[in-house]
Amino acid sequence: MRRGANSTLDAASENLFAFDPRAMLIVDTAGAVKSSNVAARKLLDGNIGDPLDKMLGKLMSNASAIVFRLQAKASRTDMAHEDVITRLGRFRLTAHRVAGGEDLVWSIEDLSDHGTARHSAERLSLPMFTIGGSGAVLFMNEAMRKLVGGRAKNLGALFAEPPRKSGERATLSGEKGPMEVMAVIVPGKLGRTEYFLAPVTEDESSVQPIGSLEDFPVALIELDPEGRIIEANRLAGSLLELGDDNTQLLSDVVEGLGRPLADWLSDASEGKGLHRPEVLKSRSGPDEMYVQVTLGRIINDGDVSLIALINDATELKSLEAQFVQSQKMQAIGQLAGGVAHDFNNLLTAISGHCDLLMLRHDPGDPDFADLEQINQNANRAASLVGQLLAFSRKQNLQLEVLDMRDTLSDLTHLLNRLVGAQINLRLTHDPNLMSVRADRRQLEQVLMNLVVNARDALGGSGEIAIETRNLKLTSELKRDRAAVPAGDYVVVKVTDDGCGISSEKLPKIFEPFYTTKKTGDGTGLGLSTAYGIIKQSGGFIFADSELGKGTVFTIYFPTFDKPVEPPKEAKAPVTQLDTRPAAGMVLLVEDEAPVRAFASRALKYRGFQVMEADCAEAALALLEDKDLDFDIVLTDVIMPGMDGPTWVKQAREDRPDMRVVFMSGYADGSTLEEQISVPNSVFLAKPFSLDELTSTVRRHLMAAA
Repeated sequence: MRRGANSTLDAASENLFAFDPRAMLIVDTAGAVKSSNVAARKLLDGNIGDPLDKMLGKLMSNASAIVFRLQAKASRTDMAHEDVITRLGRFRLTAHRVAGGEDLVWSIEDLSDHGTARHSAERLSLPMFTIGGSGAVLFMNEAMRKLVGGRAKNLGALFAEPPRKSGERATLSGEKGPMEVMAVIVPGKLGRTEYFLAPVTEDESSVQPIGSLEDFPVALIELDPEGRIIEANRLAGSLLELGDDNTQLLSDVVEGLGRPLADWLSDASEGKGLHRPEVLKSRSGPDEMYVQVTLGRIINDGDVSLIALINDATELKSLEAQFVQSQKMQAIGQLAGGVAHDFNNLLTAISGHCDLLMLRHDPGDPDFADLEQINQNANRAASLVGQLLAFSRKQNLQLEVLDMRDTLSDLTHLLNRLVGAQINLRLTHDPNLMSVRADRRQLEQVLMNLVVNARDALGGSGEIAIETRNLKLTSELKRDRAAVPAGDYVVVKVTDDGCGISSEKLPKIFEPFYTTKKTGDGTGLGLSTAYGIIKQSGGFIFADSELGKGTVFTIYFPTFDKPVEPPKEAKAPVTQLDTRPAAGMVLLVEDEAPVRAFASRALKYRGFQVMEADCAEAALALLEDKDLDFDIVLTDVIMPGMDGPTWVKQAREDRPDMRVVFMSGYADGSTLEEQISVPNSVFLAKPFSLDELTSTVRRHLMAAA
């Protein structure tokens, strides 16, 4: 009997469904099979819950594209069907929407003529053969056997140089001698490949196929030089939803070449640019459907016509768009990281020299307030740079095992203050919520950013809902040019019923400095920061929105099977910065002149002796003088030439006890690991103040005592 519960069919229909001779399946809106009948289980491999395209993929190629087309059409018209030729024969796939429901009933009907020879290719006038993975010929139809004078054993017996891709020309060893042919190659399952052949005339640009277009197992259209469709086989008509209008132009069917289609067709008619595939957008097929079109030329009695080979390129185009988006985000991340590094150097110089000026002014001095403003704004700029580092994923995460319920509970008071009294904040938790591994502080920042955005979208009143739940993905989830692997996840949803985001703006909201708010109301870094933190934590974040109806942000965190770590004990109060005079010889290595000037003056002001080097090579040259005895080295991490950890390790060969303070606007993963592996070293993040710099150097020297 059928597998799985099925509330879609009523009791009167169950027997009809179960024993229908056609393969019947019930599929939910996500594409997963909910139920199947006896015939379906005999025809297809798979289990209840498997994606339909995965089950059909064992029967036919490009199953995903076929399922997508029929599902999209059925959602609009309640029914859609398509005939497909496979190695097992010809099948008709039909998708029906169930009245009053969202599920689709799929049927697979075998249209093969079982009264004739078993292999349907025997009926083709077009020569064809099938080879296995080793090159052995497994099957040749009658037309092929006549062409070569019998049965060949392997591909090498047919071709001296076998064709490697569709549309290529090759020399066939025919019964009456060598002959030029054009091959259409169709990959199959189990390592098999089918070849369909058409001869080439003595005119190198002329191709005259044997039989009709209908004989080819690929979508083909014959065109006149002006682009008018003369003939199209059934597969082309089904793929592009062509009508019966004989005056239809190719430009009515596809678009997006980048230049006039008429020019492309004219060049092809003259023999230019043949067999070069172009990816175009279908006008008549489903939304966002793309096809790859390759043109060939036929000259018959002086009349020129074109043959267009059509392949579904929707999945290819989707992968291309996904790759472009990935490259774009990676480039933005690299730019953000580089900008953050340079900004931190500038901010170190600005705030550092500001500190030096403030040492020469009393709080009652008229200029003191101006200096404080400079210092505060430098700190604000440092905070923005920190958000850039979060987006570029060059920050350092302190990962721990967390229960999302506890994290939100600790954060609730602050979130309520952020949203105000007029907005209701509602939290819903799965009672059996699994744990995740993340940086608590960064996770709190993500949640606050999302809640603040939701508050701004509500305009003063409404409701924000935060929901957590467990989710098990049985198959890969693909959406928004990302792929979430199968597995267990903790899902966090932040929902508001505010103004929403338009469809053209939605794909851009995670990009740095892009904001939907009015000028001056936002930096455009909140969501890009959230994106960077989530990705760096191994999770995924998606947004769904509709103008006037609100927005939903959904976060997928991989679950972590270890128990939640107990809350860490409260840290002791931060030790007051030590501003007393100090002593010692410091080697300062910094390639940025303004930072080096400030650091040198700050250390000398506190009583240190300082020698400067503007690069690692200059520092190593100074250390060659054995009479110079440095108490501590203060070095930048990222510099032209050798980086900080590299030159320090080299210097340690002669001075193994040398103590080091590394400083950087950021340290990427590799250099940070190297720094951690250097003994007797500490890290000082830029931008830093005068007191932070001198206190760090003093503490590290005292630790050596």
